[in-house]
Amino acid sequence: MNVFDFVKQDEMDGLPEDTRLAFSIFVRTAQRRLTEFTRTLSGSTEESDWREIQEARHSFTNVVLGAARRLKVEPFVSMDVPRINKFEYDAYRQFTADLDHYMTQLALDNTLRSRAESTTLPTASKDRIRSHLHHLRDAIRTADLTEAKKAKLFTKVEEFETALDKTRLNLMAVTLLTVEILGIPGTLWGSYEVVSKLIGNINQAVAEAKAVDDEQRRLPPAPEPYAISPPRAPKPEPSFGRELDDEIPF
Repeated sequence: MNVFDFVKQDEMDGLPEDTRLAFSIFVRTAQRRLTEFTRTLSGSTEESDWREIQEARHSFTNVVLGAARRLKVEPFVSMDVPRINKFEYDAYRQFTADLDHYMTQLALDNTLRSRAESTTLPTASKDRIRSHLHHLRDAIRTADLTEAKKAKLFTKVEEFETALDKTRLNLMAVTLLTVEILGIPGTLWGSYEVVSKLIGNINQAVAEAKAVDDEQRRLPPAPEPYAISPPRAPKPEPSFGRELDDEIPF
């Protein structure tokens, strides 16, 4: 199996710029494809099938280490791809155990960062925002835009309104809606002042909810990610040589 058997080109093209998040998505996708492939061969007593499973696992290890090296994700950057003739089941188990250890920390780190980049919205705020979206749709209908452009804007508004139903609203959703709407030249709107005010009211409602959310959780707006620790602490270098050298009188 090669890299495109694990992660398709369009899936790689869609990876986020954040290297930790990109690596997390890459690995989860590759793991899912490996499981799907090996499931068809598991339980077989044929030696050829077992060899295919081992080769797939080695390919998975190779692909993950390649991605880690390109994205500069430690501790995997420093790992060498195991030689095929030395790649036994225990080596694969150890690699996946180390990978799971890292992915657990990464998942929690991504969750904490996601909370910092999102907010809960009280029902009153959601109702107020939906009212603004209703009037925004009216403004789109009367705008001097092509039907295709109107359809695109309606879709963006619909996606944003759907996001309101989630437990937490990603702040990027507000930014994307703002960029789409205010990116239209003011002369094409029936009343640009009204549209601008509606978008401003939506941003204000979200900002107020975010301030309350941060205060309740007592977290800074954008916490720095913690360093990811290796699965096993490195052994300290012996120091007896230096101590003996210090005692030598010449």
